[in-house]
Amino acid sequence: MAIYRRVRDLREDKDKTQKEIANLLNMQLTVYQRYERGERELPLWAAIKLADYYNVTLDFLVDRNQTNK
Repeated sequence: MAIYRRVRDLREDKDKTQKEIANLLNMQLTVYQRYERGERELPLWAAIKLADYYNVTLDFLVDRNQTNK
């Protein structure tokens, strides 16, 4: 699963809007929407902040597991 799908799924599971997450990341809504659509690569600092916010690991966020090593 691509990171942009995982980010979207986590947001939807928490019943958060794209605007709420954009505000959390201190960025414009349109920029965040591009991350969720896979049009832009999510920066590492944003991935870390989202992993902390959703209480998941970066490995989970990028769908990296033991078999991917």
